[in-house]
Amino acid sequence: MLSYDEMKRNIDNIEARIQAACKRAGRDRSEVTLIAVSKTNPLEAVHTANDCGLKVFGENRVQEMCLKMDETDRELEWHLIGHLQTNKVKYIIGRTAMIHSVDSLKLAQEIEKESAAKGVITPVLIEMNVAEEESKFGVIGDAVYELVREISELKHVSLKGLMTVAPYTEDPESNRKYFRKLKDLSVDINSKNIDNVNMSVLSMGMTGDFEVAVEEGATHIRVGTGIFGARNYEV
Repeated sequence: MLSYDEMKRNIDNIEARIQAACKRAGRDRSEVTLIAVSKTNPLEAVHTANDCGLKVFGENRVQEMCLKMDETDRELEWHLIGHLQTNKVKYIIGRTAMIHSVDSLKLAQEIEKESAAKGVITPVLIEMNVAEEESKFGVIGDAVYELVREISELKHVSLKGLMTVAPYTEDPESNRKYFRKLKDLSVDINSKNIDNVNMSVLSMGMTGDFEVAVEEGATHIRVGTGIFGARNYEV
């Protein structure tokens, strides 16, 4: 686990790069939310990042997120960014600020059911597989339009935008076309003025390519190793 000073250096570096990308794109820094992806990192690392000024954290697994939520006494904002199984939905409704990974009507309906039972409205994003990678989850192509309309009819689910996981690459520039495609898609969906649909959130860009994502309109970037260092997947 990184020390406070090491993590602060990492976060300051990420922050400077976000600001530079915003400047290049003519955007205000306030338009971009940095989500610290804390998966596989201990709660102590989350607390260190919080001490460095971060308040928004992302987890891939429901069980890990719930454990950290239960064990901390700090006011933190938690986002579920990984693939979500329908049988795990009940554990996070009313606890997570946003679910980034809705990729089917079945999942959306389960979120609706659990949200109605708890009397809350849950903000969600539709996960798009923009690069159409076989190994990735997400909606492909024009299928998103039907899913948008179906989700718009759910009273306890609020569709806030789109999310994608771009291909892993050594060249961030190669992902620009995918980020631009997601942005264009969100603009097109917004233009249809569908009730209960707001495309204000674009969750895209990670440690290796977040600057390009910011330049192409990302509102939420998900940075893990750039903040916490290399992950230990054996935990």
